[in-house]
Amino acid sequence: MIPDTLAALIDSTEGQRRAEWAGREVWLANEAWGELAVSLQGAQVLHFLPNPAAGAPPAGATEAAEGMVPGGWLWVTPTPQPLPGTIRGGIPLCWPWFADENTADETPDRSGPMHGLARQAEWRLEAVDEHEGGVELHLSPRERLHTQLVPRAVIQANANRLHVELITEHVGETPEKISGALHSYLAVANAFACRLEGLAGARYLDKLAGFAEQEQQGELAVRGGLDRIYHTNAELALDDGARRLRIARQGSDSAVVWQPGEALPDDTPAAAARHFLCVESANTRLDPVWLVPGAQHLLGTTLSLETPS
Repeated sequence: MIPDTLAALIDSTEGQRRAEWAGREVWLANEAWGELAVSLQGAQVLHFLPNPAAGAPPAGATEAAEGMVPGGWLWVTPTPQPLPGTIRGGIPLCWPWFADENTADETPDRSGPMHGLARQAEWRLEAVDEHEGGVELHLSPRERLHTQLVPRAVIQANANRLHVELITEHVGETPEKISGALHSYLAVANAFACRLEGLAGARYLDKLAGFAEQEQQGELAVRGGLDRIYHTNAELALDDGARRLRIARQGSDSAVVWQPGEALPDDTPAAAARHFLCVESANTRLDPVWLVPGAQHLLGTTLSLETPS
């Protein structure tokens, strides 16, 4: 579910092109394999819809919020912040720290921007290659974001799946501790009627209860606002009653699940907020990554549709 202004740009695209949306430069594809939109602010995937219509509009699409277009696997707010703010939705890159935990030791430094530096930075599109009947994008920041760490992003899209990688290379001389996330906003018919499978028995930190540690009893049925960090590397499945998305993660032992409920962000109307659930591939305080000089870390997420057997 995306804003109608972004949908209009995609609909008017034949093949691949660059355009401007919400004050940002975006890269668009509308080809035989499907649709893709990526903002060069933050190397952020905004939209993915494979063709044939594996990602058909979810049930309840007629109740979509004003200014929103149903369809696609990702959700974007209809009221994005102006620059230098960021766009809520799609798959923001949180790097080199998750949430406000900018730290290289046990004492968080909370002076940096929420979710790090990558999501607000301008990125350069280095290459666009044909890939498995789809497309593969390679992106890197236009300016240096860290003294010792260099990130790059790889986005693969085709008629069967969307795959995003955030790769961090250590080019300095001393070890560095990082966290981060691929903060996926998944479009759903109704967030409070969703079921997320694969978390039964997993331990989690409940951010709404002061990071209290608990154990998931059975599968997760979303019935209200929640903000949890699950300690698991299991593959997940999101069922919203209309479709089932498989969510595979790479280089991640944290799965973050977030829905604001009534605690709405300023840039998200209530009517639109119930149409997303965040399920994130992440490295958090539960599984931070220590990189030594010369090492790399890959954080990935893969979305695919589970078809009936």
